[in-house]
Amino acid sequence: MQFDSKFVIVVADDLPVWKKLNVVSFLSGGVTSTSMIETGKQYVDGNDNTYLTLCIQPTIVLKVTRSKLSTFVQRANRAKIETAIFIEDMFATGHDEANRSTVRYYETESLPLVGIAMCAEKKLVDKVVKGAKLHD
Repeated sequence: MQFDSKFVIVVADDLPVWKKLNVVSFLSGGVTSTSMIETGKQYVDGNDNTYLTLCIQPTIVLKVTRSKLSTFVQRANRAKIETAIFIEDMFATGHDEANRSTVRYYETESLPLVGIAMCAEKKLVDKVVKGAKLHD
């Protein structure tokens, strides 16, 4: 199946694996709340147990240095792409309101980003994340 859009998550390459997984989880939740993401139907197993719907579009997970994340978020903002962000401070907070407060503390160029995610037209996303590598 071909998609006109691209769903990417970019994480800082220097994070421990558990933090990368945490960032990917939070960011995917942010992007899947937008109108850009389409979900399929519920899954049903052979015993008629039902399971939640999933995003029908593949998610591409990329990695870059932290400094490149700042470049990417600025490109996304210029292109008016809805973007989910995760900053270093959010590892120390315990709830959503505290997360928003930590982000509000920084100007865009100073955000201590460890991950970003977006879903938009393929060409736009490719321009934003140019230089990122597939996560291994």
